[in-house]
Amino acid sequence: MTENKEGRTQSKNKNKKPQKKKFKVLKVILTTILVLFIFFTVAIGGMALAMIKTAPELNINQIVAANQPSVIYDDKEKPMDTIITDKKRVLIKYNQMPKNLTHAFVSIEDERFFEHNGIDIKRIAGILFIDFKNLISGKKDFQGGSTITQQLLKNTIFDTDTKNLDSTSIFKRKLTRKIQEWYLAPKLEKMIGKEAVLESYLNTIYLGGRAIGVEAAAQQYFNCSAKDLSLVQCAFLAGLTQSPSVYYPYSKTSKKDPSKYKNRTKTVLSKMKENGFISEGEYKKAIDELDIPSEKLTADSSAATLGNSVVGKATISSDKYNFEWFSRPVVNEVRKDLKEKYQYTDEEIENLLVHGNLKIYSTMDKDLQLSTQKIIDEDNLRVSSGKDSKGIVEPQMSAVLVDYRNGAVKVMVGGRGEQPAMSYNRAYDARVPAGSSIKPLTVYSPAIDTKIFTAATVLEDSPLPAEMGKKYNGGRPWNPKNASYRYSGYLNMRNAVKNSVNLYSIKTVDKIGLQVSSTYGEKFGLSLNATDKNSIAALALGELNSGTNTYTMANAYGVFGNNGLYTKPKLYTKVVDKTGKVILEPKIETKNILTPQAAYIMYDMLKEPIRGGTATRLKSSYNSEIPIAGKTGSTTNFKNLWFCGLTPYYSGAIWIENKNAQKIYSSDAAYIFGKIMNQAVKNLPVKDIAMPSGITSASVDRVSGLLPTELSYQDPRGSMVYSELFINGTVPTEYDNIHVSADINKITGKLASDLTPSALRVSRVFIKRNYSPSVYLEDQPYVLPSRLDDYSPQPPTPTPTPTPNTPTDNGEAGNNNNNQDNNTENNDQGNNGNGNNNNTDNNNNGNTENPDTTNPGNNTPNTDTGNSQNSRRIR
Repeated sequence: MTENKEGRTQSKNKNKKPQKKKFKVLKVILTTILVLFIFFTVAIGGMALAMIKTAPELNINQIVAANQPSVIYDDKEKPMDTIITDKKRVLIKYNQMPKNLTHAFVSIEDERFFEHNGIDIKRIAGILFIDFKNLISGKKDFQGGSTITQQLLKNTIFDTDTKNLDSTSIFKRKLTRKIQEWYLAPKLEKMIGKEAVLESYLNTIYLGGRAIGVEAAAQQYFNCSAKDLSLVQCAFLAGLTQSPSVYYPYSKTSKKDPSKYKNRTKTVLSKMKENGFISEGEYKKAIDELDIPSEKLTADSSAATLGNSVVGKATISSDKYNFEWFSRPVVNEVRKDLKEKYQYTDEEIENLLVHGNLKIYSTMDKDLQLSTQKIIDEDNLRVSSGKDSKGIVEPQMSAVLVDYRNGAVKVMVGGRGEQPAMSYNRAYDARVPAGSSIKPLTVYSPAIDTKIFTAATVLEDSPLPAEMGKKYNGGRPWNPKNASYRYSGYLNMRNAVKNSVNLYSIKTVDKIGLQVSSTYGEKFGLSLNATDKNSIAALALGELNSGTNTYTMANAYGVFGNNGLYTKPKLYTKVVDKTGKVILEPKIETKNILTPQAAYIMYDMLKEPIRGGTATRLKSSYNSEIPIAGKTGSTTNFKNLWFCGLTPYYSGAIWIENKNAQKIYSSDAAYIFGKIMNQAVKNLPVKDIAMPSGITSASVDRVSGLLPTELSYQDPRGSMVYSELFINGTVPTEYDNIHVSADINKITGKLASDLTPSALRVSRVFIKRNYSPSVYLEDQPYVLPSRLDDYSPQPPTPTPTPTPNTPTDNGEAGNNNNNQDNNTENNDQGNNGNGNNNNTDNNNNGNTENPDTTNPGNNTPNTDTGNSQNSRRIR
């Protein structure tokens, strides 16, 4: 027995050793698991605490702001427009939402919404295990489980941009955001309550097509307000949230097979019944409605159906801004600048405009914008207005005003009369020829700035020499005309600007060169293509192939009032996001175009068209004492009519489109410009632009452009001496060489000779010209005669003795001979009997853009240009 007992004892001991070993191994494994669990718990807890510490601040204003639209403000920071985007949001208050709508969303998105405190612990518990396994295994998949409150936080305060991130970084960001959502959601609900959370959520979710929020979706799909939605319609909208693109009822796939979005709607209805929000009867009725065949509801095969409703046919309400011409360009500029500064995609910019509650502070002067629109809409043209086939008023117009010192665009009107949303903006988008309004930019200011010309420089206003014409027309003759078909002869730049003389402009560009002219034009902001740069007609006469618009021209003319600086135009001053952070703030950007001296002299010359040239009609609409200056412009048959100008405060431009060749002229554009600018400066102090240093005033001869001599004062038309402005160092040093003095026979008008009796010899002052022009020049009567006097006095004829019935001759034959001689001389002078012209200003010659600047309505423009290069006539 002892032996057996010992044997059994030994056997028991042998069995205990393996058991102890197994227990120790199990103990080690359990301990390891516990340690690992504690380690991971502590690690995850530490990570969670770190993530919580970096959570964004729970800014209630920011979250509430997400429930507000992005807004554009005027220059006085008063709201002017709500931003319109490709995705449309229309807001609705919680108490206007039907119960079925809120219950539908809660049922399908967050069924315990009214019970939890912002996070759903039961839902999280099931998801955490899956996420933990994914984290251990290295998988990047991460489950959601967000409550409605969490989704609202995600859409309003979290950065969801994952651009340029790898998969690991994306996972970390999502994990961090999820933990932060869990931390912040209860705090948010405690601060604003369930209703405010649900209202903000339902106003910010994307529901397919263009719809942001339930109100926009109701309008888009059912052409009604959300408050009027049926039960089926409410369930349909709630079903879209999972995948707006998959369940979009108007897609090609859905129209072929509507079962996807209908089954999704049934799922929502089932959840509503399960959660006690609708009764069994309401559920069955809704299901029966969904099962009605589509063909029984509509004959429109392109429409999608939902129960008793047709979806997809309606569109979201008007996309028109209050200030359509200004607000759209503002938003376009903001989009462009966001892309340039932050490299945002178009989709990111769209989301920011929709959800960012941006505040865009524009430069628009609302009162001035409204008054300008009213002036343009009024009938100021002295012709009847009509409408085209689309109902658009004709003639059309555009106008822009700019504060040229800071570049702020104060007014932009892109059309006349009521027009649909997204209509053609003639101020911002038009590309039309500029006519003579281009001359200060590409001709006169470049000539002065380069010091090749001065304001006193004289050229001959006469047809182009044959070789010059061929030079710019491929070797073929080119004979452009002045708009008036008249030629003044000797002409200085100041008067060429005053009367918009084409031939002077062409000859100036020939002197300074096409390259200089085009380079200045581009610096002024003109977009010149290769054709324009090589065309003297484009640069000297404004026959731009690429075209321009009032936005460009208004900003360009500001250079003349801003010491030669071009200020980059801006349509807004800053953009503020929903956190109050300034995300865009364009600075004032300037570049030097002209010297201050050249800019001021050009400004001073631009006063001439208004004083007595092509724009005198402006004086009847502008009654301010504040100085105003500018230039008219028109193209062939007066199709495009311009006035561009400035005051010490604003620069601007107006364009009239005269498609039907009515009796409208550039003087009409000047008149309307005067009315607009009158409103702009009516409450501003009277002042003028200050003349910079570096300018000298000197007396010169108007005919020669040189220093005057005694003869300059004795011109038969009156003194030709006047005071002109010069850049220091450019005052002429030579004396007048055009005026000459000569003795003539006061009867014949010929140069005195040995045959001229002393009693008939008189001394007169003339101008000289070294050739005989092929056309009549208006200063030709004052040119030095070329023929010598061959006067031969005839003996007196004896008076015959009267006889009855014999007529008395009274010397008529001799007088006729004398008259014939006189007429011959007059013809030699080109005078045609006008030798007694007492005009004191030989340059007030009628070379105007309009045949009659005082009453253009009584003139019918001559359309024969005589221009072999093209048939357009530029004024």
